[in-house]
Amino acid sequence: MTNGLPADPKALAKASAEHMYARDHATQGLGIQLIDVGPGTACMQMRVRSDMLNGHAMCHGGFIFTLADSTFAFACNSYNLQTVAAGCTIEFLAPAKEGELLQAVAIEQARSGKTGVYDVSVTTSDGKKIALMRGKSHQISGSVIHNA
Repeated sequence: MTNGLPADPKALAKASAEHMYARDHATQGLGIQLIDVGPGTACMQMRVRSDMLNGHAMCHGGFIFTLADSTFAFACNSYNLQTVAAGCTIEFLAPAKEGELLQAVAIEQARSGKTGVYDVSVTTSDGKKIALMRGKSHQISGSVIHNA
């Protein structure tokens, strides 16, 4: 441990994610679960509920975006440096239906200085691609885990 923080990058990513998830009531409220996290990566999942359906009886795109955005957030904050979205684009590829378990995987594509680029893929449990999102991050001051 260094300054009370894990020295191992994977352990630091996990500690940062656990700290962030405990305060992320929006993600928790949607039933989004953190499955895995590592330096520059994250995996989360969400089951599509009836209150997430739009007028076409498919998952509202805003909920799919939120799953992707939360996964992006955990990936870009995995270095214990407070980081926010500077911009995101999403492509919806297929509908998601009630009861389906969606999984989002974020992978860091580039990180330099205070900016980064992350790609997020959202799929069903049987591998059907639902959406692809690209997020651009910007590091702000402070750390995710505040040391005493």
